[in-house]
Amino acid sequence: MELTGRKKQILKVVTERYIAAAEPVGSKFIAQAMGGAVSSATIRNELADLTELGYLEQPHTSAGRIPSPKGYRLYVNELMERKAISDQEAEEINAALHGKMKELDNMVAQAGQMVSSIAGYPAYSVAAGKGSVTVRRYDLLPVDESSFIAVVMTDGSRVKSQLLHSQIPVTPEELPALANLLNSHFTGIGAEEMGQKLMGLASQLGAELFMPLSLAIEYASGVIESSAQNHVYAAGQTRILAQPEFQDLSKANELMALLTDRKDNLPVLDENTPMQILIGPENVNEALRDASVVVASYDIGDNMRGLIGVVGPTRMDYAAVAARLSYFAESLTKMFGKNHQLPPKEDDIS
Repeated sequence: MELTGRKKQILKVVTERYIAAAEPVGSKFIAQAMGGAVSSATIRNELADLTELGYLEQPHTSAGRIPSPKGYRLYVNELMERKAISDQEAEEINAALHGKMKELDNMVAQAGQMVSSIAGYPAYSVAAGKGSVTVRRYDLLPVDESSFIAVVMTDGSRVKSQLLHSQIPVTPEELPALANLLNSHFTGIGAEEMGQKLMGLASQLGAELFMPLSLAIEYASGVIESSAQNHVYAAGQTRILAQPEFQDLSKANELMALLTDRKDNLPVLDENTPMQILIGPENVNEALRDASVVVASYDIGDNMRGLIGVVGPTRMDYAAVAARLSYFAESLTKMFGKNHQLPPKEDDIS
């Protein structure tokens, strides 16, 4: 059933008042908000209709109304006015991002902390794994006769290194030949093919070469597998306890457990979706049934992307959160881009 303009106006008033005050909204307030143009009796009838249609809920018989998840969805899709971030908010975001870390993993982890501070809700950040990762280059650095450092650069230009210990002595003079062997036979292929090639070379190599070579291959395989996985970092989990809806610890317990111990189950975006708002039951995870999630994506480069999300009550200020998250995601894309420049503040957030 298509709602009339008046019903939509009443739903908008109820939703925005409830977002601001966290208390059921009555007909008297609605009449005042609409400038007295509609009588209280008419408003009560419209409220009854909106409740029957599932857009509003009445917590108690004598109480006012609050939006249902269906009501929030209509509000977000049709009634919510877009907000632009203020100059001060833009300056705060830019100042925070100017202190970015050099390591990608550190930057992604830090992004969640920044967003939580800016939005005032728990937040999480995700380094979305690249579907197919291979090694571009190996370097082996001598340490002592039984140890060396393996340096692995992936095709996404991520560089990882680790100290490896060999049970068979490895001289510094042997490492260049091993590195050449690795770069000749073990680049541009997946972890499984690496293992197969290593077994194929086993009969051709002595133990003094096979042992350090297998250590380097084992480490490189781990780097590949780790790079292909999503890495999730959560921040500001206790901020949810400041919301009236979650001050009952028994109600907040499941959500806190998700944010703390089961972060990998937090929502991620489909490909090519810049932003998504999931309201209450729209979230697959049962722990989020009384919460909403706003998730945005940004480009890391080399066909990789990151995600940032905000978790709050269904009563969250969707317009404000979406505006801040959109600007933050755009800023991160700029930083990971070639120019490494922060975007100027725009008059509107699209």
